[in-house]
Amino acid sequence: MKKTPKAIIIRILKWIGISVSSILALLFILPILFPGKIAEEVKVFANKKLNGELNFKEANLSFFNHFPSLTLTLTDLSLKGSEPYKKETLLSADEVAFGIDLSSLLFYNKVNIDKIYISDAFINVLVNEKGEANYNVYISEEKAIEKDPSETALRLEKIAIENTHLVYNDKSAKMLIDAKGFNYVGNGDLDKSIFDLYTKARIESFDFTYDGEQYLKNKKVNADLITKINTNSLAFIFEQNNLKINKLPVEFKGKFDFLSNGYDMDFSVKSEDSHLSDFFSALPPQYVTWLDKSKVKGKTDLSMSLKGKYIASKNLKPNLAFNMKIREGYVNYNQAPVSASNIFLNFDTKLPSLDTEQLTVNLDSIFFNLDKDYVKAIVKTKGLATPNVDARIETKVNLATLNRAFGLQNMELRGTLNTNIRALGVYDKKNNKVPVTNGKIELKNGYIKTDYYPNPIKNINVIANIIDKKGSFDDLKIHITPAFFDFEGKPIFVNAMVENFQNIKYDIKAKGELDLGRIYKVFSLKSLDLKGFIQADVSFKGTQADAMNGNYTKLQNKGTLVLRDIKTSSEYLPKPFIIREGTFVFNQDKMNFNEFKATYGESDFKMNGFLQNVIDFVLTDKAILKGNFMLQSDFINVDEFMGKQTITIDYPPLSAPDEVKTESTVIIIPSNFNLEINAIAKKVNFEDLKLENLKGKMNINKGQLTLKNSAFDLIGANVKMDIVYGSQSPEKAFFDFKVNAKDFDIKRAYNEVKMFREMASAAESAEGIVSLDYNVAGILDNKMMPIYPSLTGGGTLSVNKVKMKGFKMFGTVSKKTGKDAIANPDLSKVDIKTKIKNNIITIERFKFKVAGFRPRIEGTTSFDGKLNIKMRLGLPPFGLLGIPLKITGTQENPKVQLGRQTEDLEETKYDGEVPTPLQSQPVTEGKQ
Repeated sequence: MKKTPKAIIIRILKWIGISVSSILALLFILPILFPGKIAEEVKVFANKKLNGELNFKEANLSFFNHFPSLTLTLTDLSLKGSEPYKKETLLSADEVAFGIDLSSLLFYNKVNIDKIYISDAFINVLVNEKGEANYNVYISEEKAIEKDPSETALRLEKIAIENTHLVYNDKSAKMLIDAKGFNYVGNGDLDKSIFDLYTKARIESFDFTYDGEQYLKNKKVNADLITKINTNSLAFIFEQNNLKINKLPVEFKGKFDFLSNGYDMDFSVKSEDSHLSDFFSALPPQYVTWLDKSKVKGKTDLSMSLKGKYIASKNLKPNLAFNMKIREGYVNYNQAPVSASNIFLNFDTKLPSLDTEQLTVNLDSIFFNLDKDYVKAIVKTKGLATPNVDARIETKVNLATLNRAFGLQNMELRGTLNTNIRALGVYDKKNNKVPVTNGKIELKNGYIKTDYYPNPIKNINVIANIIDKKGSFDDLKIHITPAFFDFEGKPIFVNAMVENFQNIKYDIKAKGELDLGRIYKVFSLKSLDLKGFIQADVSFKGTQADAMNGNYTKLQNKGTLVLRDIKTSSEYLPKPFIIREGTFVFNQDKMNFNEFKATYGESDFKMNGFLQNVIDFVLTDKAILKGNFMLQSDFINVDEFMGKQTITIDYPPLSAPDEVKTESTVIIIPSNFNLEINAIAKKVNFEDLKLENLKGKMNINKGQLTLKNSAFDLIGANVKMDIVYGSQSPEKAFFDFKVNAKDFDIKRAYNEVKMFREMASAAESAEGIVSLDYNVAGILDNKMMPIYPSLTGGGTLSVNKVKMKGFKMFGTVSKKTGKDAIANPDLSKVDIKTKIKNNIITIERFKFKVAGFRPRIEGTTSFDGKLNIKMRLGLPPFGLLGIPLKITGTQENPKVQLGRQTEDLEETKYDGEVPTPLQSQPVTEGKQ
């Protein structure tokens, strides 16, 4: 019977329905049939193949998450990194899905992972200074156990990453990449040992920073890449890679090999015959904003290469090269009447082994016109510390025209700038070399106004000549004749001639008034603070040799400099030094201080006196600043003069903000000062010491501070002290002091003086009057506290009417001997002599009487409280017979035994450098 067309159609539809129903049924049934096996085998695979802690909330098996692939989806996944970043996150994601090869599952009952999907993730790649990375979490085949053909395998054909934040922070290469909105799809035969990966990537915001300098920020990136990957050696070859950074097309080729201790790389980045406007679109946002209002034309070629091995442990670094050319450039900002035209640039730089001392910069011309004006330059340099320079710079430009044509932001410029500079040779200050130079800079009718301050600096006129015909510092001449400008209606005039930088010959005149706070705001943000007022009418003429050799009659230095509310900073001091008011009067080689008032933090100073050799000190770095002052103060806080070192602890991005810590440093004494100061201070704070009525003669010379014949009141007693102090480094300083303190309260000393409390901790419950004559030298740490093994010295502690109440050593002796009177002995007129060395205090033999007994004590104790004391308890009536005792243990837990033989305490020698400081003079008893 022949079937009708209707029956055939019904039959076809029936089979289609059955097929579709079967497929739909399989889509629902397969995840039900195999969920345990797939989930379990993937977990086993992860534990075996991953050298990192893996956690996730739940696992779901479905065809519908990434249809038509059967995927095992892990939600809220986190994966920790490998050593040394075991505790830091490598990957966290809302969802990570593993695609399962369906044919292997159905026909071979085997789980093969052939796809990976990552969504809404944070990928955090970290590399430390040694080149150790956190991404080494996959255990390769040679490290794994012998392979079972039935076990779960990784046979990737596709990697898809959606809406991910990727951070690559490599401290060894000083490189930081931050990519937000990272979308990536990679396809290829990833199961082969060598395969091609076809990639499409889109990044919504791409930041690139190298060595702390940000080169790209918030850039959109589109990439179409072909990468050859060798999984055996973990090598990448970038064969065909076309990128677009905003509008700039970039061709990227090269290779990248992961080594066991670093990288081997060969990168080449090019953008040829591109539009100049497209180049500006790839720059930071401020240039993109500028580009919106500008008409830019011209062509540009860009190329960059990075080639070589980077192995931090072997100090191997790749070679970096960059080249940029601009042809027929044209820039007009906001329809300015004059454009910058004929812009030509050929810039080439090389950095072999990323070594700045091998840096070569070749600006083999830059040129542009502004109507009939022009700027042209050729600058070539090689090296950094002692660069070889070949430079020619010539300009004839109206700054107002330049300002409008280029649209310079936040400022208005006017005036005519003419320059003609030629320099050829080596700059090597150490060996008296400077490039042969002939240069002239002339600015006429200059005008500068910025958005930061309402009034301009105007009427700027400067003519400066720089000449050096021999290529040496002794032939260098700098003439500024004249220079003047107006600010806030007040004119400033400067004429200066400086010649021969080996024996400086100078002729400088300056006159005018200047408000530093206001002029600083012309150039800087209002949030920054610099204040001060200067009124000058000075002239200086002479030579460095005459100033140093005392030929003062040949000097012609005179004038007055008035300062008010000047804030100055120094590398030696953590806080600014503020000159409230002061008048300097110059006379030949001296600068006299008249009623000079200043503050530093809480400290206040009033000075009268003079500085000598000031001009030489300002003009050179070899001169010694000399001076003599009378200093008076109501209060000095020494703690504020201690420096702070700032240390930044970098945490992985997004895990925690960087932590900034500060560490104390010792007080640094400048090495180029020779100052003598007679000081009187009513109150001085240093750590927990509260000094009053300080008087002394202080000398600062060659990086050392010496205080002689000083006297002050402390804890109700008069103290005389000599000190020598100097810094070895920011973390260490040496000191040598002698102290003579008579009749002070031992209880107050223990309670109020930290150093006494630490050196005489057994005196906690003692009461009475003592005197001290002692000399100690040693090393201070960065908190200005003594390093005890470094201490040496000795002296005498004179006891007068002291009750040794609560001394555990005497209490223990009392219990052992049954003599109650010894528990809290009263001492009178006993001199206890001690010496300090290698963390040990040696107590010389001394005797005293107590309730008819005649104890005799000698031995050693250490700064950490250990005891090795020998004691003879002389019995009444005359002490001819005695009980030998040995006291060991600690001051907190002394042990008393009969006998004489003891073991010496172990010395702790200081292994650092202990310099021999200047010797202090004996403490005098004369009138202060």
